[in-house]
Amino acid sequence: MALSWTAGACTLIAALGLLSCYSFGWCQASRTSSSTSGGSKSGQGPSSLERVKRGWVWNQFFVVEEYTGTEPLYVGKIHTDSDEGEGNIKYTISGEGAGSIFIIDELTGDIHATERLDREEKAFYTLRAQARDRLSNDPLEPESEFVIKVQDINDSEPKFLEGPYIGSVAELSHIGTSVMKVTASDADDPTYGSSARLVYSVLDGEKFFSVDRHKGIIMTAVADLDRETQDRYELVVKATDMAGQMGGLSGSTTVTIVITDVNDNPPRFPQKMYQFSMSEGAAVGTPVGRVIATDADMGENTDMSYLIKEGGDLFKVTTDVETQEAIVSIKKSLDFESKRTHNVVVEAVNKHVDPRFVDLGSFRDQTIVRVSVSDIDEPPIFQPAEGAIMEVQEDAKVGALVGVVTARDPDVKNKPVRFSIDRNTDREMIFHIDPDSGAIKLGKILDRETAGWHNITVNAFEADNHTMASHSAVSIRILDVNDNPPELATPYEASICEDAKPGQLIHTISVVDRDEPQSGHRFIFTLAPEASSNRHFTLWDVKDNTAGIRTQRSGFNRHEQNVYFLPILVVDSGPPSLSSTGTLTIHVCGCDTEGAIQSCNATAYVMSAALSPGALIALLVCMLILIVLVLLILTLKRHRKGQRMAEDEEDMRDNVIKYNDEGGGEQDTQAYDMSALRNLYDFPEAKSCDSGPDIRSLPQWIQASRVGGVAERPAATAAVATDFSLFKGYIRKKVEQADADLSVPPYDSFQTYAFEGSSSPALSLSSIHTLSTTSEQDFSYLSDWGPRFRQLAGYYAPGNPEEEGS
Repeated sequence: MALSWTAGACTLIAALGLLSCYSFGWCQASRTSSSTSGGSKSGQGPSSLERVKRGWVWNQFFVVEEYTGTEPLYVGKIHTDSDEGEGNIKYTISGEGAGSIFIIDELTGDIHATERLDREEKAFYTLRAQARDRLSNDPLEPESEFVIKVQDINDSEPKFLEGPYIGSVAELSHIGTSVMKVTASDADDPTYGSSARLVYSVLDGEKFFSVDRHKGIIMTAVADLDRETQDRYELVVKATDMAGQMGGLSGSTTVTIVITDVNDNPPRFPQKMYQFSMSEGAAVGTPVGRVIATDADMGENTDMSYLIKEGGDLFKVTTDVETQEAIVSIKKSLDFESKRTHNVVVEAVNKHVDPRFVDLGSFRDQTIVRVSVSDIDEPPIFQPAEGAIMEVQEDAKVGALVGVVTARDPDVKNKPVRFSIDRNTDREMIFHIDPDSGAIKLGKILDRETAGWHNITVNAFEADNHTMASHSAVSIRILDVNDNPPELATPYEASICEDAKPGQLIHTISVVDRDEPQSGHRFIFTLAPEASSNRHFTLWDVKDNTAGIRTQRSGFNRHEQNVYFLPILVVDSGPPSLSSTGTLTIHVCGCDTEGAIQSCNATAYVMSAALSPGALIALLVCMLILIVLVLLILTLKRHRKGQRMAEDEEDMRDNVIKYNDEGGGEQDTQAYDMSALRNLYDFPEAKSCDSGPDIRSLPQWIQASRVGGVAERPAATAAVATDFSLFKGYIRKKVEQADADLSVPPYDSFQTYAFEGSSSPALSLSSIHTLSTTSEQDFSYLSDWGPRFRQLAGYYAPGNPEEEGS
């Protein structure tokens, strides 16, 4: 059967080759061309279009892949209508696979495939065909391109390139909920036949999941997926080509589906009751115990909070965010004698409730936490616990009762209690306490004006166990009694003018009283009895605890009496009423027409009405500003004078000019600033000096000495020494001139002279030394260059015979 199928395949391949040649080629393809022959264009009109019959009778070929025959596979035939079968035409091909994969019969044009082709590796080959004259090898037709397409067969199975797959879906999802998509690929030609048409199916796990046959989308097949029962599923998905028909190839992959959690389980306490024991002496905030509710969910769906439904007066509950435990702790102090057992109802509630599952039940649970209180030996308790406030009169006698403190033993045995005062709070031992009754008595006389309150600490402890002690603060207020007389607030002094009018208000006085009566102060002012016959001043009680002093007559004369002493009696309201006498000193002064005091007695009393502090400060600020302005002006003047002196000194100071570059020679006029060279040898003081040679001709002296050296060769060494002595004389002369000139400040003068000495083996590189009587150069043109080069022209001027002779 296989052999017959192979034979049938060979027949089919041959038929396909002929079909590709004669049906696809059509052999009648035409082309449009325009005749452009020279010389006939004008006779034919603008342009003539003609239909030219193409000579090729082929177009494209098909060849089946994976051919397993022993003979070369016939692909097709190329032929031109100019071939009359005489064998004078040779057919050739070139391009992809020509000569290796594809061969052609040069005489007949038959093309055969010599190798096994695979469409998945290469789907088509592009070649070019040429018909040539066999003798001259000239082309008979233009080269044309054709395509050999590889015909697909179903030889590639589907493959899941991205597998294995991992997906997820929430538990309790509805039927048909999309989980994920798997995709297989087939290397066969999707445009030819059904070799690449794939269908999907589930091989393992089809009870819980299904897959879309054409799209590969995996969906849930049941609605009761429960993560708490099974949290993942392993599926095998198969892809089959040929649209699932018989004989199709297939491939499979593994898909792991993880079931994600939803909050579908409420918290549950493992026990309905928890028992703990706690001492009654435990401090507030002490943890009693921990309980926890479990939740079958995971992640944030297990987050829960706890609250107390009953028993929240003495206890509180918090949630440990790390362990999700409920921590029950003491909110208020426990008392074994009051209640020995407490039942606390704790409730656990999910924080994140999913509204889709509220119909599944209540997402909360409760448990009972029973706390048993154990008894301990407790210290005495004061009543009241927050401390006591007592009052005692300021004039109470020593031993008088101040108050009584009370404390009891809270234990069942109710042991006797003893009391004492913490002497750190009563170092002067003003108070004593009865150790049995707790009665507080005076140990010293009190003075409210010294201390109005006394705060002491009372200790209470068991009679047979002093370690069981407690403390309570007792505040004792000293009640005032009238034991201090009123006094003038200050030693008052007043001044009046000599021409004061009767009834004129001189001064207002007030008093102070160290006592503090509950009804407030009320003072009465009168003149002392010894001043009752006074005819100069009167006292006026203002009724607001102050009094005014007025003149009773006019015509005071400070030369007759310049000071009056007025005794004033002040009485408080008691009880009992106390009084004191104070003196007001009144000075008689001379005043101007406007009533301003000018002098009192022999002293210019106007100073008594001294300037206010604000006026004094303003006066001082003004004086300080004036001083600063004067100093600033003096500083500016001194600064400007210093600048002018510095400028003058800078003008008189010698400048040091130094040139380290010798330039480019005699013809270089850009290398130096010639003005600086002129200034260097421009010594005005030399013109006014009678003694010594001319300083301006210093280089010419060197020149003359060198000229003399040419005439007298044996004396060359003496000439150099003479040159050096000239330099020494020049420097000495400069120093003498600077010392003798009194108009020049005594600044040091520094000059640099580039003289190498008489024993230099390198000699001088200066261009000045090149000037000699034997030089062939003529520098007379320098005098024509203007004033700027006059100095240089003098250096290079030829020697005067008269000067040489002299």
